[in-house]
Amino acid sequence: MATKTSSNGLADALRKDSVGGFLLIAAAAVALIWANSPWSGLYEAVRGFTFGPSEPLHLDLDVEHWAADGILALFFFIIGAELKQEFVHGELRNPRRAMLPIVAAAGGMVVPALVFVLFNLTRPEGLSGWGVPMATDIAFALAVLAIIGRHLPPALRTFLLTLAIVDDLGAILVIAVFYTDDLKFGALIAALALLAAFGFLQQGRGPAAALDRSPIPNWVVYVPLAFAIWALMHESGVHATIAGVAMGMLMRSTEAEGEHESPLHRVEHMLRPWAMGVALPIFALMSAGVAFGGIAQMVTDTIALGVFFGLVVGKLVGILGGAWITTKVTRAELNPTLSWWDIAGMSILAGIGFTVSLLITELAYPGAESMLDSAKGGVLLASLAATLLSAGILGWRSTHYNRHGIPGEAGARSG
Repeated sequence: MATKTSSNGLADALRKDSVGGFLLIAAAAVALIWANSPWSGLYEAVRGFTFGPSEPLHLDLDVEHWAADGILALFFFIIGAELKQEFVHGELRNPRRAMLPIVAAAGGMVVPALVFVLFNLTRPEGLSGWGVPMATDIAFALAVLAIIGRHLPPALRTFLLTLAIVDDLGAILVIAVFYTDDLKFGALIAALALLAAFGFLQQGRGPAAALDRSPIPNWVVYVPLAFAIWALMHESGVHATIAGVAMGMLMRSTEAEGEHESPLHRVEHMLRPWAMGVALPIFALMSAGVAFGGIAQMVTDTIALGVFFGLVVGKLVGILGGAWITTKVTRAELNPTLSWWDIAGMSILAGIGFTVSLLITELAYPGAESMLDSAKGGVLLASLAATLLSAGILGWRSTHYNRHGIPGEAGARSG
């Protein structure tokens, strides 16, 4: 009994964004130290270790890609499930409020890309990196918000969640269209067909209802189906984590007759500790280990400067400006519990590019080590600057809300 109580307590702790955030940031710090230590060769050997079947879906991946494309899909499933809840039952039911983070996300992609291009107009060979500062790392951004924003309004977390998902979808589309030469439409169509089957089974009618009444556990059907969707999405050339978002969004969020809770809530509650306590730390450990080299020369390198200012300044201007203009020219509205200072701090927080940005650097500068190092350095420095600047603003806002006794639990999501 004591062991069960202890394990339940651990699971409950891991359901909180703040705990998962600490684990994520700690794992990223370990990765950075390890990658820049005398034992960096061991680090590269570990994350470069390859395993998995090569045929027919080419899943012979190294540890780094299993972490970023594989187990991270579990986290994105949780994110998709949360968004589904918000669209059906929460903040995003109101189209006038849902529009704001979506338009802001578009501004937060376009403006950083333009900033990068402006820095590299006289350097045509570097222009292929325009997509690097477009992406927000949703895992790191939510982790930082969870740690510094305990008293911020929950609506700010929903805003960031929606914005970051739209941002990631946009970045994945950019990768598929501009940075992928071998998009496989057959695998993509097959993945979409299985997603449709997944969504049909979630309706709770017909065959789905028969499955629910069957003595066969649901996971016997859903786990292989989910893996097939993920594998086909990966094979198609589209970033496989999109499969996690899609399945989370397709989960049924209402209770059928005889159910005490919806499948979405039940599965999210079960998987959240694994996503926050296992998937995210492993992902950070395997993805964040970038060697710092030639920092001094980055100060004058246009690629590094374009990435840095694109993420730190471009995100602020694009997101905050896009949201503000939208409220002036449309019927979209900002949640009354939020102020524009909150959106400004969150816009800077969205400058944490990291994973997807680092992925795009690899695609933008294949074989060009100097430009690749400059772009990666720009991503790392921008992510650090965005973290510190947003922590200052959002920390101040959190203190303000706490001092005035305004309820706010943006950083204490517990699932």
